[in-house]
Amino acid sequence: MVPDFIIHVDESDFQYEVLQYSTQVPVVVDFWAPWCVPCRVLGPKLEALAREGQGSFRLAKLNVDENERLAKHYKIRNIPAVKAFVDGQIASEFSGVLSDDNLRAFVRRLSPDPGDLLLAKGRSLLDLDEHAEAEDAFREFLSSHPDHPVALLGLVRALLLQGKEREPVLLLRNFPASAEYQAAQALKAVAQAFVEFGEQSPDHDDPLEAAFVNGIRLAKRGNVLAAMDGFLDILRKDRHFRDDQVKDIFVGLLALIGENHPEARQYRQDLSSALF
Repeated sequence: MVPDFIIHVDESDFQYEVLQYSTQVPVVVDFWAPWCVPCRVLGPKLEALAREGQGSFRLAKLNVDENERLAKHYKIRNIPAVKAFVDGQIASEFSGVLSDDNLRAFVRRLSPDPGDLLLAKGRSLLDLDEHAEAEDAFREFLSSHPDHPVALLGLVRALLLQGKEREPVLLLRNFPASAEYQAAQALKAVAQAFVEFGEQSPDHDDPLEAAFVNGIRLAKRGNVLAAMDGFLDILRKDRHFRDDQVKDIFVGLLALIGENHPEARQYRQDLSSALF
């Protein structure tokens, strides 16, 4: 039995089954013909993706030999031709046979994972300094997408920005290989410093040591920019203080505030000036 998200359409029902239906979910129209050999390759692949999607999009198959007016209206010159409709309008299209990966990406762009919005929410909340709410969003996303590197990095940042260090240490220990791996590695210095020095008293005979501990305490309490200012002062006096630990923590704090922070670029420049 063919599911209702894989249908055959013609000129009599195209308006309803494709254009109107696309206001509910995307509709992918496969323009094909029985004599078209590439169509026999593409068609089953589209059907398999439609079955896999279980209604996330509708596949409508249209025989161009039997529907010449529609083929002419949509300027079909070569087949197979695929046009995706959203809200009654063409949202994307291609002709020929795509690779499996490109075909899957084509479909994914039409019907994005519902979790994508949740991930975007977590990242936006981080930028708005709503760290606890960001933590909740990332945790919810990770409940259905475990080991997702973007979400894991977001969760680590949200936790550290709240002064929570124990869980980030564990999460960073086995961080997956990804584009986010370098930032995760930089955050290790911050998490470890929070564990070792976050509760120490800044009372030290050595003023640089006192400034170092105070900077960590400030960062753990959420005053990250004040902490970075203090670390810059240390680096200007001794750029290799504590065998470059201050530099490593500063780099980690840059990863903590993130690329979108309005002060991030200036602090990177200040770090370069202090070191070189």
